[in-house]
Amino acid sequence: MSTPRLELRHVRKRFGDLAVLADISLSVRPGEFVSILGPSGAGKSTVLQLLTGALAGDGGDILVDGAPLAPGSHRFAFMPQRDALMPWRRVIDNTTLGLEVEGLSRKTARARVEPLFLEFGLSGFEFHYPAQLSGGMRQRAALLRTVVQERSMLLLDEPFGALDALTRREMQHWLAGMWTRHRWTVLLITHDVREAVLLSDRIYVLSARPARIVRRFDVPLAHPRPSAAAPQVAAIEADILKTLFHPEE
Repeated sequence: MSTPRLELRHVRKRFGDLAVLADISLSVRPGEFVSILGPSGAGKSTVLQLLTGALAGDGGDILVDGAPLAPGSHRFAFMPQRDALMPWRRVIDNTTLGLEVEGLSRKTARARVEPLFLEFGLSGFEFHYPAQLSGGMRQRAALLRTVVQERSMLLLDEPFGALDALTRREMQHWLAGMWTRHRWTVLLITHDVREAVLLSDRIYVLSARPARIVRRFDVPLAHPRPSAAAPQVAAIEADILKTLFHPEE
């Protein structure tokens, strides 16, 4: 079995007297799509902040490809909850922003991004402003900006949480198709059980704060996934919901 792309071993985090993460151990192998579910305020986003270096942990180990995660490492491409597109930059200039920050020239960055606009459903909108896009298109632009950095792993923090229900479902199916084609290595933070089952190879469920992993769910379903009405999908969702609401059972 391959070395995990990412492995957390007994990771802990406190903010003063407040214990947020008590014991987090999980792994993500190359090409896997893994999700973290948990109650609101459990510390799901704190996990990503530890990975991006925005926060320092208080114990445990974070390994990337078997080696300790170095401070200031740029191994992950991060997509926050909001699209964070700059309203004064055209879409193409928003999608190249990360590359330009890394030092690529505007011309080189555009040459890398432009071929992907068709696949991301943004062809013809390169020179529009974010305010001229639908919510789903803005999220696709934000994901394009994330993946074009070609990092070893994508960190997605509730990327569709701000969308209306219909657009969110559309985006979830779109992301599932994109992942099937590209086999990105992904760690997703979500509060949506159905989203996690639709997208993930494996799901880790957190307890309330201070968070620990209360259960791991493997999702042995091929892509594209059956509809939510399929018995096997409904059974997994019901089991996850039971764990979220009654973790002690």
